[in-house]
Amino acid sequence: MTTIAVLLISLALNFLCIAFAFDPTPLQDFCVADLTSPARSCKDPTTVTPNDFFYSGLHLPGNTSNPYRAALKPVIIPGLNTLGLTMARLDFLPNGFIPPHYHPRATEILTVLEGSMEVGFVTSYPNYRNIGKVLQKGDVFVVPVGLLHYQRGVGAVNTVVLSAVNSQNAGIVEAAHGIFGAKPPINSDYLSGAFFLDKKTVELLQSKFSKS
Repeated sequence: MTTIAVLLISLALNFLCIAFAFDPTPLQDFCVADLTSPARSCKDPTTVTPNDFFYSGLHLPGNTSNPYRAALKPVIIPGLNTLGLTMARLDFLPNGFIPPHYHPRATEILTVLEGSMEVGFVTSYPNYRNIGKVLQKGDVFVVPVGLLHYQRGVGAVNTVVLSAVNSQNAGIVEAAHGIFGAKPPINSDYLSGAFFLDKKTVELLQSKFSKS
């Protein structure tokens, strides 16, 4: 096999991997979601208006009256349907946080609009490196797809962040909820051994997370 043939095959495989790594490429200009339809079917393209591609309200904060002292406010734009992109506003009171979690189907990019935020992700086995940084207004940080990460507001003022992921359905799995809040519950003896905790502590955590 010639060198050129090997290069061509390598390029083809790379493009194939990229194609399967993200949401499928749309087969039409757009598919504006019909929000009145349970199936979110596409609107008739001849009936769409500029408002189908528009959102107003990003300047309004989310509700941070919760134990996390943080809020996620999704940006709902019907015209984003099938385009492989999701956006949200994140609000943090001082010391507010989003629990450690990961997105199984998307990379996340975070832009600080106001305040300051600590963000970081943990690399996979065997290194488990904590790659984190405190961001200030105007800073941008990328969290690779599928890696456990965390976010918290730092400083004395409220923090506002714009979050975007490259999937219409990125998925979110909170580490603690996924383990201790699973339904039906994971065997407590197993979790006791896996986390080096006594069984009573595990069952207490399962009880708390199953109700939240």
